[in-house]
Amino acid sequence: MRDSTSSSHSPWQAALTIGVAALFLLFGYELVRSVAQSLYISAYGAAKLRLVMALGPVGTLLWLYGYGLLLSWWGARKAILSTCLLSALALLGCWWAIRHGSRVATGVLYVVREAYIVLLVEQVWSFINSTLRRGEGRSWNGPICGIASLGAITGGWFVHHWAVRMGSQDLLILAAVTLVPTALFTLWAYRWGGEPQPAPGEIGGRQGHLGVHLLRQQPILFYLALLVGITQVVSTLVDLQLSYYVERSFPLKDQRTSWLGGFYALLNVGAAVMQFVITPLLLRRMKVRTVHLGIPVLHGMAVVLVLVLPGLWTAALAYGLFKALDYSLFRAAKELVYVPLTYDARYRAKELIDAFGYRAAKGGVGGILALVGRLGYGVGPSVLPLLILAGLAGWVPLAWRLTDDPESTRPHSP
Repeated sequence: MRDSTSSSHSPWQAALTIGVAALFLLFGYELVRSVAQSLYISAYGAAKLRLVMALGPVGTLLWLYGYGLLLSWWGARKAILSTCLLSALALLGCWWAIRHGSRVATGVLYVVREAYIVLLVEQVWSFINSTLRRGEGRSWNGPICGIASLGAITGGWFVHHWAVRMGSQDLLILAAVTLVPTALFTLWAYRWGGEPQPAPGEIGGRQGHLGVHLLRQQPILFYLALLVGITQVVSTLVDLQLSYYVERSFPLKDQRTSWLGGFYALLNVGAAVMQFVITPLLLRRMKVRTVHLGIPVLHGMAVVLVLVLPGLWTAALAYGLFKALDYSLFRAAKELVYVPLTYDARYRAKELIDAFGYRAAKGGVGGILALVGRLGYGVGPSVLPLLILAGLAGWVPLAWRLTDDPESTRPHSP
């Protein structure tokens, strides 16, 4: 095991343990995701989702910088435990404010939702990428995603069946509680797998708390950042497309929350099949380049279907396909790129790219669409599929450039 403290357990056991931590994390996030979206739509309407999306990167950057300081002061283990605690407190604070009638708190909750989940998920993957070698990752990244997705499936099912009975906002309490087992399993994973250690020149954040300089020094990180950006442009447009149809189909808040919970549960079942079965098979048998290029082609086919047959279910299919692949095949293939890189690349630049870059692209799209709307040019469901196809056209050359490395493009030999 690279640059880490000693361990009495094998690396894959530690990786699977933190996968269980991610199971609890994603269970709670499914509650937060459905509730935050539904409450914000009730307070401001789906058309104004783009406004709060534009604020997402600001909140994420603040959380990310705080994480960078914690990582420099205390190391990777204490940093992730601290961010679990801070996330729970933020969710409870939003719950209290919403219960007392604050509309603004629904926007704050949406921003918190955007920030806390990406930061915690990327810390989980930083540990996995520091624990498993690239060949092990080809076999285990998919199943680790699958273990985590079991929490997402259960969380979506829970929202679907309990949102009306409990009330949307009270689900936030349970979401905060799930961060306790998340932290405990993370602690056990670090005890069993060892804590990754920075090189002497990286100790205490000597090269910067955010790792921005690495994007200039290592071109592969720069191309990763561009790829993540374009994928999240597409993700945001597909999300907005679905939100229009959801608002039209379910005008009542709790019914809308219930439908969203059931939809996300089905989405995560599909992702689980991808994670446990299809992803390990494809990554072991196919070139990574082929995988990366095939993903935007599949999305293009789904978006064309929305153009031909516009409606809730075709929009749901396009969004569900995007997220299922994003949570499984795309994630597993992308993480392999980080494995041979330095500590700062895995724990700082990765979070900058996959947390802030993820939200910055989403927020940028939301801000641009909000500005266009203010100028009187509406971007409705008839225009969104065309914008999505344009984004997919930019995805393909980036995927090609990222997989120029011969080692990363060849299939794994057992």
